[in-house]
Amino acid sequence: MAEKLKDNQFDKVGVNPFNAPIPGESLTTSSDMPKAWERPPQYTNPDKCMEAVYMELTEDETLRELVTLIDEKTPLDQIAQVVLYRGYTQGLWNPDLMLMLIEPTIYLLIAIADYADIKDYVLYEGEENDPDAQIYNDDVEPVMMDEDEEEKPRVEKPSSEVLSPSLLSRIETELPEKLSKENK
Repeated sequence: MAEKLKDNQFDKVGVNPFNAPIPGESLTTSSDMPKAWERPPQYTNPDKCMEAVYMELTEDETLRELVTLIDEKTPLDQIAQVVLYRGYTQGLWNPDLMLMLIEPTIYLLIAIADYADIKDYVLYEGEENDPDAQIYNDDVEPVMMDEDEEEKPRVEKPSSEVLSPSLLSRIETELPEKLSKENK
């Protein structure tokens, strides 16, 4: 006799809106068994966190999947979001440190994409339509005024004695070996 008048957004998706935790339910769980994110984080130093992210992303199986995702045009910001949120839920870092790790994680993903020879990666979804990302007069062909002038000498990269080793230098040394294993 009683008919449904309208389908709502929950019926369309097939989700029961009442099958969710009660507000404050997490406050009533046993303190003997806290969730991973309710305990003190494993890392509090951003450098140690980035090293952990680097080690996780460059494991053989993970690296193959990561390079495939980047090659399939998955936005790097989404990959970084998944990696960092997963670390938060595992109790590796707190939400504040997770936010601080966004930029270095995206730079790490860019470096991995560059060393995998993926030049047309997508930084964020909708990047190609974003007017703020467009460079004014980028489609104009540059005019060479002094074509007969010699090329200026290229600036060389600093030697390893000047720079301390970093994660990016580890990518230069370790990643080509791991990627060559992948191609075999």
